[in-house]
Amino acid sequence: MKNTVLKLAVLSFVMLGLSVQAQKKKDEKKVELSVAEKKKALEAEKARLIKPYNPKENAEVELSKLIEKAQAENKNIIVQAGGNWCIWCLRFNQFVQDTPELKSFVDKHFLYYHLNWSPDNKNEALFEKYGNPGEKYGYPVFIILNKNGEMIHVQESSGFEEGKGYSVDKVKEFFEKWADASK
Repeated sequence: MKNTVLKLAVLSFVMLGLSVQAQKKKDEKKVELSVAEKKKALEAEKARLIKPYNPKENAEVELSKLIEKAQAENKNIIVQAGGNWCIWCLRFNQFVQDTPELKSFVDKHFLYYHLNWSPDNKNEALFEKYGNPGEKYGYPVFIILNKNGEMIHVQESSGFEEGKGYSVDKVKEFFEKWADASK
């Protein structure tokens, strides 16, 4: 009798282990599916968003033109460094464009430039000139230039994040701080 009880206990233990392994495999498949679903949703979101970065553009020439315009208009320049591959870069651009109080503030107080960093065009000379902030902070990263093109501030973007987007208050505070600085 003891032997039968012992065999049943061992059998139950083995069955429990097999059941746990089966559940673990199901959970792993759910995670794989979830990752695939998230990737698909991310790609769909990227496809919908405006692509403000131009890897074919000569950024040094464009920025020189912008500096001339900044001097004429007495405005600072926001350089948003990143690329069309970067969902957070695209989200930030869309966020500013779709938030009337931010868009009007930026249009009134700044000139805005999207500095491309991608395998197609790394704009190495410009990034080196500004201390390669993308290597330090990731993307997007913001470089504030005064009207003469002198760098006066570099800002990483994670402090602006809120959920899957950005905080209006934090972004507005950032814009306000650098609108009139060092003109």
